[in-house]
Amino acid sequence: MKRLFVSLLMLAAGFALLIKGADYLIEGSVAIAKNLGISELLIGLTIVALGTSAPELAVSIQAAIKGSDIALGNVLGSNIANIGLILGATALLTPLGVNKTTMSYEIPFVILITVANGALILGNGDGLSRSDGIVLITFFLIFMMYVFTMAKRDRNISDIVEVEGKRDIEILEKSPALAWVATIGGTVAVILGGNFVVDGGSSIARIFGVSDMLIGTTIVAIGTSLPELVTTISAGRKNRSDLAIGNVVGSNIFNLLLVLGISATISPITAQRSLAGEIIFASLLAIVLPLLLFRKKELDRPRGALLLIIYTAFLVSTIVSG
Repeated sequence: MKRLFVSLLMLAAGFALLIKGADYLIEGSVAIAKNLGISELLIGLTIVALGTSAPELAVSIQAAIKGSDIALGNVLGSNIANIGLILGATALLTPLGVNKTTMSYEIPFVILITVANGALILGNGDGLSRSDGIVLITFFLIFMMYVFTMAKRDRNISDIVEVEGKRDIEILEKSPALAWVATIGGTVAVILGGNFVVDGGSSIARIFGVSDMLIGTTIVAIGTSLPELVTTISAGRKNRSDLAIGNVVGSNIFNLLLVLGISATISPITAQRSLAGEIIFASLLAIVLPLLLFRKKELDRPRGALLLIIYTAFLVSTIVSG
């Protein structure tokens, strides 16, 4: 009973840190974007995406050092949750508009690297070699070159959208140092909150006899995606669609290229079971997303519900096979 109480307390503390941390992360990031003269989409693709991908990076690197195969399942599960659960849930609450450059460049890039990763993993017998890791890191560096080019363009055309009625962001905008403190502090709170939720949820699951494998493919994957979930929903409710979409797209790119690239370079990864199911769902969601956005350039409630249905199908298939 004491263990259950402590686990529930960790869950409560984790959610509190996630929610408040996401607020500071969004407000600080918007202020930084305005101060630097770059778009919120770019901030979402970089600062926010890296911050919310930190749990996946930490879990996967630790797993690689210990010789565990959790990195592949964690990244694939998190990327599936990012599109199916996070964008689906956010769209149900607040329809999300999508930037033209996101449709033309970032989303096709996510499709390309998702399919390429799947081919590499299946081609190596459900694993990644060190050379694969180096290839992934190289693609990540190419992506960062694109980001820097995009930042230079943004500074030239000053395409920042004005924030209306946001006194807290205006205060942060007047103090660049405070904006960075809010962003970094919010990121730390989000990461700690995600860790608390994962640990608390895993502990509760074990108390009720749920297997470690099922915990890894569901609770850990969802738990490490909680920062993206809370941050994206918070951005959507604050009418920061570019930041919300950029966070999810950027996080998927960081996960597939940086997280898996570093993990495989540290130690070759070989899964103990077939990852074909995860690869199929990850590729399916990456391809379905632009099809849903093709006409309206908006992720509305019906489309969000469809993404959630696909994610639910993934969870059911995982639980059944587990």
